Amino acid sequence: MPHVSVTIAGRHYRMACDDGQEEHLIRLARDIDARIGELRSAFGEIGDQRLVVMAAITIADELAEARSRIRALESDIEGQRDARASALARIEASEEQVARTIEEVAERIERLADELSPREKGSVGMG
Repeated sequence: MPHVSVTIAGRHYRMACDDGQEEHLIRLARDIDARIGELRSAFGEIGDQRLVVMAAITIADELAEARSRIRALESDIEGQRDARASALARIEASEEQVARTIEEVAERIERLADELSPREKGSVGMG
């Protein structure tokens, strides 16, 4: 299991991670360190532990907001899927109705053609 060294709020930490996750862990640590730096700039020196807790709460708040947006998007996607399924069902029903109408019209045309076609010579009353 690989280990990486990260620096957060001026302190160095050696951390283990899964293979291939080293750069990801380093980026996460840099993000946390940057947030702590922003909070330190905004609030001054209020103690490292307090700054770390404030950074954690800020990140947790962003995560909660992201999860809420994801749930809303998933709900919207589900609604879109339902609307699509309903639209497809309406299209299929319309296509079936159009096919039936075309068949009925074709049958009428054939009947009219039969009625209008000249009768066979043998069937005419010549005698």
